[in-house]
Amino acid sequence: MNYQDEYRDRELVQGLAGRIRRLVSGCGRTMTFMEVCGTHTMAIYRFGLRSMLPPEIRLISGPGCPVCVTPNDYLDRAIAICRLPKVITVTFGDMMRVPGSSSSLMEERAKGADIRIVYSPLDAVAIAIRNRDKKVVFLGVGFETTAPTVAGSILAAEAQGLTNYLVLASHKTIPIPMQLLASDPEIGIDGYICPAHVSAIIGAEAYRPLAEEYHTPCVITGFEPADMLQGILMLAEQALKGESRVEIQYSRVVRPEGNLKAQAMLAQLFTPSDVAWRGVGVIPGSGLSLREEYRRFDAEKMLPLEVEPTKEHSGCSCGEILKGKMAPQECALFGRLCTPENPVGACMVSSEGSCAAAYRYGQ
Repeated sequence: MNYQDEYRDRELVQGLAGRIRRLVSGCGRTMTFMEVCGTHTMAIYRFGLRSMLPPEIRLISGPGCPVCVTPNDYLDRAIAICRLPKVITVTFGDMMRVPGSSSSLMEERAKGADIRIVYSPLDAVAIAIRNRDKKVVFLGVGFETTAPTVAGSILAAEAQGLTNYLVLASHKTIPIPMQLLASDPEIGIDGYICPAHVSAIIGAEAYRPLAEEYHTPCVITGFEPADMLQGILMLAEQALKGESRVEIQYSRVVRPEGNLKAQAMLAQLFTPSDVAWRGVGVIPGSGLSLREEYRRFDAEKMLPLEVEPTKEHSGCSCGEILKGKMAPQECALFGRLCTPENPVGACMVSSEGSCAAAYRYGQ
């Protein structure tokens, strides 16, 4: 068994950093690597990895936080649902303080809305079983990691014969936005630190178009300092050789084919759809919508809603930060009007948000 401390060994970590410095020294170029996982973003700040890297290596953060990329109109819809009579809204905790156009779930709960925090979608099913006289709506936000658990909750509700369990889905898939960003010359991505949790589900093969069609090196890495530095070393080796392959550094968890059972569950319940990403816009085929035979579990279809007109928060730069075009500290609101205690944008709310990580560890 591999233990966490092994991947934080000072000698190992310093040795990897030294190998990176020796590899790129005098190469005459800067290599920009983007991570698209919020846990990677937090690890980079927490362990001070940027300070260990030579100036030839530049790390930028992409749209790897599912809460951060959820647009305001989804929050506005969720808030409209929690205001309905005889409705229990169920969510993961990191959604509570995300500001919508004029309110947040935290504010609505303070006003009396029945909003409950759970750790698993199956907890929401249990709430529905105990409250059959009410509609129970789970806020299904997340990437390919979370979507199978939501699919499992729907199948569990179906097995229980529940008619009061609904999901407000906002599931997004990672590879297509990665392709979109890789084709943007303004960002200039030389390689991807691919998300580990997502990759455990979709597998390494999902990134093959990025390597073959967009000529972008991809390495799936773990979250510990040694994991990430080894992944950066592997990316730099590819970039300097002019190669573009998909490699797995996190081989103790990720397989080329991914989790076939989870993929089958996703295919059974969901179909690809066009979906809006905060700051990026609508990306065709990057969302997951419930298939027609499961639409009776779709809160958006089953509940009559009056949703307020959506508006963005003036001065918030979340969109540019999520695309890697701006660092959190470059936002005019960062650390002044926008803090974890008083967030203006979603990137400051989530524990996986770039702004939250920069505020906590980068000061």
